[in-house]
Amino acid sequence: MSLYRRERQRTKKGMKKILLLCFVLSLLSCSNADKREKEIAALEVDLRVKRFDLAFASADRKDLPVLKAKFPYLFPAQFADSVWYHRMEDSLQQELFAEVRGKFSGFDSQTKSLADLFRHLKYYFPGVSTPQVITVTSDVDYRNRVIYADSLLLIGLDNYLGEDHRFYEGIQQYIKKDFVPERIVVDASEEVSRRLVPMPRNRTFIAKMLYYGKLRYIMHQLLPEQPEEAIMAYTEAEYAWVRANESEIWRYFVDRDLLFSTDAKLEQRFLAPAPFSKFYLELDNESPGRVGQYIGWRIIEAYMENNEVSLQQMLEKPAEEIFNDSRFKPLK
Repeated sequence: MSLYRRERQRTKKGMKKILLLCFVLSLLSCSNADKREKEIAALEVDLRVKRFDLAFASADRKDLPVLKAKFPYLFPAQFADSVWYHRMEDSLQQELFAEVRGKFSGFDSQTKSLADLFRHLKYYFPGVSTPQVITVTSDVDYRNRVIYADSLLLIGLDNYLGEDHRFYEGIQQYIKKDFVPERIVVDASEEVSRRLVPMPRNRTFIAKMLYYGKLRYIMHQLLPEQPEEAIMAYTEAEYAWVRANESEIWRYFVDRDLLFSTDAKLEQRFLAPAPFSKFYLELDNESPGRVGQYIGWRIIEAYMENNEVSLQQMLEKPAEEIFNDSRFKPLK
């Protein structure tokens, strides 16, 4: 047998061993994940949902003292009772109450999803307590669709009536596409995760990217059944675009020395919610917003795959250390 043929056979055997090793590692990873999810499913959480929106919508003036006693945190002392009387009797409010009641006559599926979220939170962060969930109406205050305040999780249901609802006329499409019931648990996970992720220690672009990367990574740990596009608040098409262009996005950031820049405009261009990202190229209108958040998430994933650290340890690591140890390589 020639030297060439022997070397070729060795190469083939080597490749088979590598493929077998990858297959075994994949099976072990899936097995560990399945075991972990079974442990999480067995955890008990005391999740209580109170439908303040329904209670207030069906109340009249004589019921106000009862509501104030039951939900004191929703009635700030500086507001006179006349404010609440007016809200009860206002025709526009009555219309809003009716629309919410029609869309959310029941809340069972959302309660189940929220309970699963808080089971995962209890598993990964056992020191964090499960909040009481209160559903409200908020006059379509979409910037505060969910409010998380330690023992309370407030959900403004009038922000989830469907993206084409008439209440949302005049709101830009890239914002109102998330005004659907399926977003409730994802928005809740984002607010919970914000409490867990420390703010970046410096103003560099990479530090800000990794802050959002940590946020998205934690959200996905808390909601492993949610598709990645949902975690990013992307459509399937938007997510497909960032996946297909991941290496080009990364090359743009590197070639222009943006990673360690402290230019505040970079946040608006690549991290803040927007209809598209601002590369100042012809492809801008094809791109979704927040591509820097997506890249940050990919770097955090690479770091967790290549380092033996817990979630809590990762959260405390500074951006530069994570970046250097991540061995991140974009998809090609």
